[in-house]
Amino acid sequence: MKDLRRYLALKYIQYLVLSSSYTVSTLLGLLGSAYTMILLQSAKVSSKSTAVFISSLAQADILVFLSLVSDVVSGSFGVSPAASGLARILLTANAHVSCVLLSCVAFEAYLITFLPLESRPLRTVRNARLTSRVIWTLVAAECALFLMDDHLRASSSLGLLFQLSRMAAALLRSLSYILGILLRVVNVYIYYKIFFSMSPR
Repeated sequence: MKDLRRYLALKYIQYLVLSSSYTVSTLLGLLGSAYTMILLQSAKVSSKSTAVFISSLAQADILVFLSLVSDVVSGSFGVSPAASGLARILLTANAHVSCVLLSCVAFEAYLITFLPLESRPLRTVRNARLTSRVIWTLVAAECALFLMDDHLRASSSLGLLFQLSRMAAALLRSLSYILGILLRVVNVYIYYKIFFSMSPR
């Protein structure tokens, strides 16, 4: 459907093109996600693996909403480092989940375009749901490590656990940054290939 394609285009711009979070794109993303979640309940939208990824992508914006609520609450009752850290972690989780899910959609589009018959056993609703759960679980584990690192920093701990946590968090942040760049490159390459394969020769 055209509305879902527009929503995906908005999300690609928001997470894979813009270098940072912009207020306008964030608000548009929240509105688009709310509309998409309603749209996906319609009988007109078939239950396919792509729809599963898009649904999970729209649900990820709930984290942005919770982050905004956390900012409003902490602003009303005084800013606490814990609340500020939680809001930042929620935004990080949203960005990472969204980027990976968008890459899943791009990869599926590549398979549909170039390997439609061979990839059909892989492009199932069951596999899409399993993939989405794995992505959410990995990002949740990543954010739990970041939260533990922030907590240990705040408590001024100097023990072995603090050292290990700091090293693991620093390594994970570096890997996340590198993965983010790779996902951008891979997505551009995939849609470049798709575009030129569909262009009239």
